[in-house]
Amino acid sequence: MDKRKRIEELIEELNRYSHEYYVLDNPSVSDKDYDIKYDELRKLEEETGIVLPYSPTVRVGDGVLPQFKKYTHKARLWSLDKAQTLGELEDWHRKNLKAVEDYNKIAESPLPQISYVVTKKFDGLTLNCTYDESGIFVKAATRGTGEVGEDITAQAKTIKSLPLKIDYDYQIEIHGEAIMTREAFEAYNKSAEEPLKNLRNGAAGALRNLNLKETAKRNLTAFFYDVGYNEGTPFKTYMEMMDFIKEKGFLMDDYLKQCSDMEEIEKEIKYIEHIRFDLNYDIDGVVIAINDMRTRELLGYTVKFPKWAIAYKFEAQEAVTTLMDVEWNVGRSGRVSPTAILEPVELAGVTVKRATLNNMDDIHRKGVRLGSKVFVRRSNDVIPEIMGVAEENTETTKEIIPPTHCPYCGSEIVLDGAHYFCENTLSCKPQMVKSIVHFACREAMNIEGFSEKTAEQLFEKLDIKSLSDLYTLKKEELLTLEKFGEKKAQNLLNAIEKSKNCDLSSFVYSLGIPNVGVKTSKDLAKNFKSLDGIRNAKVEDLVSIQDIGDIVAKSIVEFFKDERIQKSINDLLNLGVTPRFEETSVVENPFQGKTVVVTGTLKNYSRGDIKAKFESLGAKVSSSVSKKTDYVLAGEEAGSKYNKAVELGVKILSEDEFTEMIN
Repeated sequence: MDKRKRIEELIEELNRYSHEYYVLDNPSVSDKDYDIKYDELRKLEEETGIVLPYSPTVRVGDGVLPQFKKYTHKARLWSLDKAQTLGELEDWHRKNLKAVEDYNKIAESPLPQISYVVTKKFDGLTLNCTYDESGIFVKAATRGTGEVGEDITAQAKTIKSLPLKIDYDYQIEIHGEAIMTREAFEAYNKSAEEPLKNLRNGAAGALRNLNLKETAKRNLTAFFYDVGYNEGTPFKTYMEMMDFIKEKGFLMDDYLKQCSDMEEIEKEIKYIEHIRFDLNYDIDGVVIAINDMRTRELLGYTVKFPKWAIAYKFEAQEAVTTLMDVEWNVGRSGRVSPTAILEPVELAGVTVKRATLNNMDDIHRKGVRLGSKVFVRRSNDVIPEIMGVAEENTETTKEIIPPTHCPYCGSEIVLDGAHYFCENTLSCKPQMVKSIVHFACREAMNIEGFSEKTAEQLFEKLDIKSLSDLYTLKKEELLTLEKFGEKKAQNLLNAIEKSKNCDLSSFVYSLGIPNVGVKTSKDLAKNFKSLDGIRNAKVEDLVSIQDIGDIVAKSIVEFFKDERIQKSINDLLNLGVTPRFEETSVVENPFQGKTVVVTGTLKNYSRGDIKAKFESLGAKVSSSVSKKTDYVLAGEEAGSKYNKAVELGVKILSEDEFTEMIN
């Protein structure tokens, strides 16, 4: 067969597979089969020098661009007017009704009754994608001024849900919003030298990065929602336009509602507000747009906005307040970190008094000083963070000075990289107490009846200065502690003794290795199968494990090199702690290989228990409902995840049905 023809066949086939996987969420081939054909295409392209502009190989994201170029949009990208109260929306709706009513009094061809389309307002970066007369993707640009944006074509090609070729014979510009999902955000931050702060900055920073490898690492996606320029047949309605966008293979959000009055619009706004924080991407409101295109033409534009659409903004996630003081706290690793003490401010329904400051580099970069007016952002349930200074600092503001000695034990602190550390690991109360609590927690050694109050008493009154000291405790010592009677003391000793026979992954997690959580601990145990295997692993051995990058690998190697760590582990082993790894085979069951979401309160399981149960069945437990969800297990007072499952047609199980299935 002619090599060019084979290249074209492979491109068509691979692009179809990508569309099925990233847009339809319905793959028809395995990853292995896709990779075989992809490798064949890449070899043919290398042999022939033929690389078509819509080949999947152009998505790789390689090289560094010298600069951004300007791009003039074929049609202007408008901003939207904003409403923050239902009253403002009602005023806008009344103006629309009056304009149509006045027009219809004199028009030969009256306009239809007003109908609106409600969509989510995505919090990402606007993309304007241009396709030529052959349907080939030729340009992507940012909004910029609305008339001139920046050329980000190479960056946009890394978005796997963006079609590189569509079936359309006219030049067209399609608008979308590039976003970063929570899954992509968490995966990136696992190995990032400088973790991302939030989803929006993650997306915007990726597309405005001249290093294409960095863009590709962030694994962006994009939702499309508008045709700005079209040389083909004009659309009669917005719904017709959205059908066109979907038909041409663009990824669209699954929420799209038509409303005829304010009552219906208000109902949809309440629904979106209710599910807002269950989504795996950020939104900051809803967009309400008139459906009929002739009505849009009648209403027209102001200097800045279309009159036929408006954005209803949700309660702000940012506020301005004053930085009153900085408190320095010591963590389990000895890191001495600054926390901002703020003048209390209402933010997204919560009174915020404290915020994250990260480190001194972050403080200097943001220009934050004591007394500064600062922007504070709250995203979901995450601790609020200071994003920057809201106005120029005055003479009354003061520089933030880091402490020279540990605020708890008085030891001299040292600067290591961007962070300060107290190296007094044995006598610094916060470090030791937090280490003991972490060691004893459920996901680690699971020592029942252990609390932070208990850990504080062990440190202060019984001089417990290492993890191994827990295994030398005597009942008469425990009886001297506050609220410790005969029974409580014996129960704690029994729990400590029981913890000696532990799972390898739990033991690894209990050690508190930097950047190593529960999942990574399980991955390490599964791959090395022994403590010695993990202790002696090299960086190259570790990075061969999926989801472990260079940063995590180096953290693990450096941790086990530390002589104090080695002694602590050996002391634990000598006292009878025996980490074991047992190969477990998953018995065939209805949940094997399935994605499950749990919502509501269960009668027989805690959240940790049910997650462990599903994992033992070979299922993946997700935090949000999507098209990829196979089952939703719903307990009492199930919330918006239940509603989302109903909307998407996901199978919903009661706890009794779940029990019946696994039995």
